Amino acid sequence: MKALCLAGFAAALFTTQAFAQAVVIAPEQRTLIREYVVKEKIRPYRLQSRVTVGATIPADVELAPVPQAWGPAFGSYRYIYTGDDVVLVDPSSRRVVEVID
Repeated sequence: MKALCLAGFAAALFTTQAFAQAVVIAPEQRTLIREYVVKEKIRPYRLQSRVTVGATIPADVELAPVPQAWGPAFGSYRYIYTGDDVVLVDPSSRRVVEVID
């Protein structure tokens, strides 16, 4: 019984780690991204609730391509702007990988 519980715990742990993607964004990069959405007057998308890392963005929310100005490290992601936050999303799973507030 203990082995079964331990195996289930290990599977849950590895599954959680598979979904977690570490995105490290330097403070000056965060500033550049925030300034971009303000300068370009990106229209905010109002979500029902505040998003967190690991949350799934609904399929009816349009994800925008990340601008080249943000740097090559973000090219594989898409984003949404909520008016308060810039949310980086993995487009294949629609999971939030970083919230820039």
